[in-house]
Amino acid sequence: MFDLKVIHSVLEQLEEERGIAKEKVLEAIEMALATAYKKEYGKKGQIIRAKFDIGSGATEFFQVKIVVDESQVIMDKEAEIQEHTDRKPEDGEKVLFNPEHHILIQDAKKMKKEAILGEEMIFPLENKHDYGRIASQTAKQVIIQKIREAEKASVLKEFGEREGDIVSGTVQRIERNNIFIDMGRATGLLSYDEQIPGERYRQGERVRGFLYRVEESPKGIFLRISRSHPRFLAKLFEVEAPEIASGTVEVKAVAREAGSRSKIAVSSKDSHIDPVGSLVGQRGVRVSTVMSELGGEKIDIVEWSEDPKKFIEEALSPAKILSMEIVETEKRATVQVAEDQQSLAIGKGGQNVRLAAKLTGWKIDIRSTEGDKRKAEDLKNKEAAAEALVEASKAEVPTETVVATEEAPAETKEETTQA
Repeated sequence: MFDLKVIHSVLEQLEEERGIAKEKVLEAIEMALATAYKKEYGKKGQIIRAKFDIGSGATEFFQVKIVVDESQVIMDKEAEIQEHTDRKPEDGEKVLFNPEHHILIQDAKKMKKEAILGEEMIFPLENKHDYGRIASQTAKQVIIQKIREAEKASVLKEFGEREGDIVSGTVQRIERNNIFIDMGRATGLLSYDEQIPGERYRQGERVRGFLYRVEESPKGIFLRISRSHPRFLAKLFEVEAPEIASGTVEVKAVAREAGSRSKIAVSSKDSHIDPVGSLVGQRGVRVSTVMSELGGEKIDIVEWSEDPKKFIEEALSPAKILSMEIVETEKRATVQVAEDQQSLAIGKGGQNVRLAAKLTGWKIDIRSTEGDKRKAEDLKNKEAAAEALVEASKAEVPTETVVATEEAPAETKEETTQA
């Protein structure tokens, strides 16, 4: 006889701590009882099921038989012929008839007129209460296995619904620069590639990250977490800016070099709401909070536009551009800036223009007005030199003299002319 108080207590504890529904545990208990019964008293091929009443503690056992006809099974006579002819049926063609597993349709209709092929016929079995050590151990293993499966399914459902959101946990251990995070019912993995460069973590420290994938493995469920993912930046702003959470302001694109600098493009569905101001916040409090979470990473917030020229101009901020030529078919833009704006537009190590290209999806070429003037002058000088060479050849003047004359200082040229 079961101690119902203990069972009720265990069911409530499993549901509260591990999120396993009571029905799943009862199903595991019934399967374990059926397995133990079959192990101790059953016959080969039998399908045995148990019904456990949580209210009274009573248990009932049943044998299940599948309704078949002679076209689906190999009867005893056919089986003997098969052995003599050495012929084996193909997979799925027929199975050997087992009276403990099957019941013919004509016999089933004697007990139930509406019986159909494939139906399960249930026959009650005598209740047993005494089980051997092996049967009891088998039942215990079945319960443990079923509870583990139910817990895994519960964890997958819980964190599967949170995939694409921000999660948090404490650092459990660090192995080969990979950080394992205790998430309560599962373990989060923050790999080296998904960390922000320069950040250091200690055991027991709390960490927030972006849950981008839920993985199931033989060792358990692992939650793939990232702090360098572009969507982590967007989600942090969603937490800080109610306008994004409500859908009034939309994040259109994010370009990020984690730990250094990011650009985020936003637009507003309400003309009265400034999308950039919504992310900056009063006195910059919202963007400052996000920057602090990312270890001081610089963030450029720009307004998204359907017009490629305007969007590229915004993406290259804080640099000011003078003009722009675009090739729609190649998604290429040539941007003209002043000499003093060129380094700002390109950025340190080309970072600004690189992020702008990622944000817009366009190839961007930066040119300065002074640079173009120098190129034009160089081209003009080359053309003049070429013309001089042609004239020299016509006058039969040695080429070396013309070249020396072109390269000599002004005073030298005059002296040569006088000479």
